[in-house]
Amino acid sequence: MSFSYQLSAALIAATIASLQPEFAVAQLSAQQVEEIDRNQCNPSGEIDFNEAIRLNPNDAEAYNGRGAVRYDQGDIEGAIADFNEAIRLNPSYAAAYINRAKTRYNQGDLQAAITDVNEVIRLEPNDVKAYYIRAFLRYDQGDMQGSIADYNEAIRLDPSDARAYFYRGGVRYEQGDIQGAIADFNEAIRLEPNDAEAYYKRAFLRSQQGDKPGAIADYNEAIRLDPNYAQAYSDRGVVRYDQGDKQAGIADYNEAIRLDPSYANAYYNRGLVRDEQGDKQGALADFNEAIRLEPNHANAYYNRANTRSEQGDIQGALTDYNEAIRLNPNDADFYYKRGYVRSQQQDIQGAINDFQKASELYQQQGNTDSYRDAQNAIRELQKELEV
Repeated sequence: MSFSYQLSAALIAATIASLQPEFAVAQLSAQQVEEIDRNQCNPSGEIDFNEAIRLNPNDAEAYNGRGAVRYDQGDIEGAIADFNEAIRLNPSYAAAYINRAKTRYNQGDLQAAITDVNEVIRLEPNDVKAYYIRAFLRYDQGDMQGSIADYNEAIRLDPSDARAYFYRGGVRYEQGDIQGAIADFNEAIRLEPNDAEAYYKRAFLRSQQGDKPGAIADYNEAIRLDPNYAQAYSDRGVVRYDQGDKQAGIADYNEAIRLDPSYANAYYNRGLVRDEQGDKQGALADFNEAIRLEPNHANAYYNRANTRSEQGDIQGALTDYNEAIRLNPNDADFYYKRGYVRSQQQDIQGAINDFQKASELYQQQGNTDSYRDAQNAIRELQKELEV
């Protein structure tokens, strides 16, 4: 299934930007405004922050405002300098700290961004947005417990905030707390019953728990709320196919591709079905497209390798297994299948090495049946070496 709760850096940055307070506009005195207008320094009706600072070099809000403008113009160093000055002039200026945190985050200085948000929370301990932002930053730092603690506080301060439950549910899922995650999505849906994404993610969790009818019901609702939700169609197709309704599964993949021709996982999922139905050429075409759209799609390389192997294209299969392993060196099945192909090429030692690696990974996973199969393959190949 294509869904992942991992939050991309772009999503984190976008969320931080959307949650931050509005950049404060410099509060100029009536005399300052009059002087700016008189000198025609502000013909557009927008505040001239340079002029505001010239008129009052101790105006922290003017520096904060100019920092915001510089940030929007891509002058990150200039923005930081202005936020620094705003904070120097007014050490209790929470908006300047939050703006500097955003800028530092976009510079890649995650710890400094968290330090700034910590200061915002110290200054304004009831600022829900600050807890939100720190939750995202902590998540990006790998501090799942800290992230959950911040969502807890945001929810305590505002129990009606559906998005706090939504995001906390995602972090709980990554920690393996499926029941806690479902409870959070239930609450998010109760508070915001028209949130298609919340239904989509609860559907994924229900499917993982084996509640296929519940998953289908949630995917249906996500699609009803957002008829253009390509991911919901694609993932509903997976569940329908698993339930034995193969034609409905393919129909959902087709619709996902129609809605989003660049959605690699829809091609990948359809390729799996086509391969199983014996349409090897159709499967290869879909795997090819998935890889073209997402060149790091390890599973697409792996399954294309399987299809190529079945068609007798051993060299093509080996090339794809190599790439799948490069992209995901911890998947035991990849090594096992490459070992089989190497044995066909009479690369006996290479095959033994692959089966050995596969057996190690299977053992770590507690997959005793596959571990036993890999060990048996090693013993058979060793006999060939002895002949």
